[in-house]
Amino acid sequence: MTQSSVFTSRFVWFLFGRGIFSAIESIMAVAFAWHLYERTGDPFDLALVGLFQIVPVYLLFPITGWAVDHISRSKILLAGATMQLAVLSGFALLMMTPEFNKWYLLALISLHGCGKAFMSPALQATLPNLVPPHHLNQAVAITSTVWNIALTVGPFVAGILIALLDRHIYWLLVAAALATLTCFYQIPTMGAANTGKGKRDLLGGLRFVRHNQIVLGSLSLDLFIVLLGSVVALLPVYAADILKVGPEGLGFLRAMPAAGAVLMGIYLSRFKTEFDNTGNTLFVSLGVFALSIIIFALSDTMWLAAGALFVYGASDMISVVIRGAAVQLNTPDELRGRVSAANSIFIASSNQLGDFRAGAVAAAVGPVAATLAGGACAMVIAVGGAVWFKDLRRLKKIEN
Repeated sequence: MTQSSVFTSRFVWFLFGRGIFSAIESIMAVAFAWHLYERTGDPFDLALVGLFQIVPVYLLFPITGWAVDHISRSKILLAGATMQLAVLSGFALLMMTPEFNKWYLLALISLHGCGKAFMSPALQATLPNLVPPHHLNQAVAITSTVWNIALTVGPFVAGILIALLDRHIYWLLVAAALATLTCFYQIPTMGAANTGKGKRDLLGGLRFVRHNQIVLGSLSLDLFIVLLGSVVALLPVYAADILKVGPEGLGFLRAMPAAGAVLMGIYLSRFKTEFDNTGNTLFVSLGVFALSIIIFALSDTMWLAAGALFVYGASDMISVVIRGAAVQLNTPDELRGRVSAANSIFIASSNQLGDFRAGAVAAAVGPVAATLAGGACAMVIAVGGAVWFKDLRRLKKIEN
C-alpha cells in the first residue's frame, strides 16, 4: 500500500475542516481578546474569557463523551461547526454596535466553550473511523502538524487582519466557518458507535481508562509532564530579563516549539509511519523532552535557547503521535468518545494549570530555578512512567 493511500477523500475533507476550524479558533482568540480589552480596558476581563471557555468543558464532560459515542460523530462535527458559525456571527453583530454589554460577549464565549466541549472529543474519536489502523500513526502526525501550523500562523494572521479590518475581521471568520461546515458536510454520515443505554454509561470512559494501563499511561504522562514541565508561560520572562532579546526575540522563541513540532510531524507523516519499539521510543522522546527543558533553563544565549525549544517541540510531537495513536487503537470504538472527552479534560488541565504552575513557582524562586525544577520533574515523570506503566513501555506495535 502506498504512502499516499491515507489521503482518502473523507480524510482529506476532515483534515481541511479541522485545519480551518483550528485556524479560526487561533485567530478568534487573539482578535476577541484585543477588541474586548480595547472596549473595556480591564485586564480582568481577559481572565474571564479563559474562565468562561474552560468551565463548560468541565461541567459537560460526562455528557459530551457519552454523546460522541451514542450519536453520529459526523453529525456532532456538523453541529460543532454550526455552533462556531453562530458564535462568530454573534461576535460580528455585537462588535458593530457603538456600545455593548461585555456580558453578552462573555455569554457567547461560554456558548462557544459548550460547543468545543463536544467538538474536541468528536474530532479525536472520528479520526480512527476515517483511516485504516495501519495508517493511524501517519494520520495522527498529519492532523497534529496541521493543528500546530494553525496555532503558529493564526496569531500572526490575526495581527495583520486586525490592523486591516479591525472589527470587520469577524465577518471574514464567518466566511471561514462556512468553509469548515462545508468540509464536514462532505464526510459520509456515520452511525452511532455505541447503541447501549443507561446513565451508567456516562462514566464508562473513566472506568475503561482506569483499568487499561496503555491508555491510562498515555493520558497520565501527557497530563503530568506538561503540567510540571511546560515552559511556554515563562518565555516572556526569559526574553526580557535573561536573554534580553526584546519582543522580536520573544516572537522567535514562541515560534521554535511549533517549528520543531511541524517539521517533526512532516517527517513522521512522510517517512516514519510506524515504530518497531513503540513503547521505548515514547519514553526516549519524553526523556529528550525533559532534557530540552533543562538545557533551556540554563541557556544564556538566544541560539541555545531556540535550539532547546526546537527540540522541545519536536520530541513532544513524537510523544503526541505515539500516545494519540495508542489511545485510539487500544480503545473500543464504542468508548472512544468518552475516553476522548477524558483526554480533553487532561489536556485542558495540563495546559491551564501548567501555565499557572510555571508562573507561581517562578514568582517564588525565580524563572531559572522554576524551569530547572520543571525539567527535573519532567525527567522523573518520564523515568517513573517507564517503570510504572510496564505494558506501555513494552508495546512493540501500536495496533498490538
